Amino acid sequence: MKSVMALDRRVRRTASPAARRALALAACAALFAVPARAQTGAGTAPGGAGIYTCVDDQGRRHTSDRPIPDCNAREQRVLNRDGSLRTVKPPPMTADERAEKEAADRKAAVARAAQADAVRRDRNLMLRYPDEPAHQKAREEALNTVRAAIKATEKRQAELAVERKPLEDEAEFYKGKPLPMKLKLQIDANDAAVDAQKSLAQNQSAELVRVNKLYDAELDRLRRLWAGAAPGSLGPAVTPAALRPASSATTR
Repeated sequence: MKSVMALDRRVRRTASPAARRALALAACAALFAVPARAQTGAGTAPGGAGIYTCVDDQGRRHTSDRPIPDCNAREQRVLNRDGSLRTVKPPPMTADERAEKEAADRKAAVARAAQADAVRRDRNLMLRYPDEPAHQKAREEALNTVRAAIKATEKRQAELAVERKPLEDEAEFYKGKPLPMKLKLQIDANDAAVDAQKSLAQNQSAELVRVNKLYDAELDRLRRLWAGAAPGSLGPAVTPAALRPASSATTR
C-alpha cells in the first residue's frame, strides 16, 4: 500500500491530468480490495470446512475454522457460512462408554445376522414347499424312512426269537446244573441283542412322534407364510437338519 501511495506522488508531479485521474481510480480499487478479501475469508474454514464453535469449561465461547483444542472433551457445533447448523461433533467417549458401544454394536450385529438368517430360511422353505401337498409328500418320505427302520427292527426281533428257541430247549437238559460255556455265551449274546433291539424300537417310536411334531410346526409356519406373512417375521425357523431322522432310527 505504501508503494502505491509513493508511486502516486511521483506520477502526480510528472503526469498529465488524465494520467493522474487514472492513477487515482487504481489506488481506490487497491484500497477496497483488501477489506473485501478479508471479509470474504473471515469466519470460514479452508475449502468450506465449516465454523467450529463451543463453550469451554470456564464458560468462554470459542470460534475457529478447525476443531478447537480447548473443547476436545466437550461438544463442538459446526456451522455453515450462513450460521446454520451443519453438524455436531460429540466429545470423545470414555473407555466405559466405548466398551458399552462395542457391546451394543456386537449385539446389534448378531440380531441383524439372525434376522437375515430367518428371512433366508423362510424364503428357502417356501421355495422347497410351494403348497401343502408338496409338504405332505416330504412328511411321508421322512416318516417312511423311520417306518422302514421299524420294520427292520421287528424283523430282527423275530429272528432273535427264532434263534433263542433251540438255545432254551438245549438249556432244559441242564436244569439245576451249570450250562456249558458255549451255550451260556450264545444265550447271553441273544439276550444282549434282544435288549438292543428293544431300545432301538423305543427310539424309533419316539422318532415318529418327533418327525410329525417338526412337520406340524413347519406346516403351521408355511401356512402363515403362504397367507402373506413376511419372511423372517415369525420367530426362529425350523432347520432342515432338525427334520432328518435320528441315526438310531435306522441302525440295526
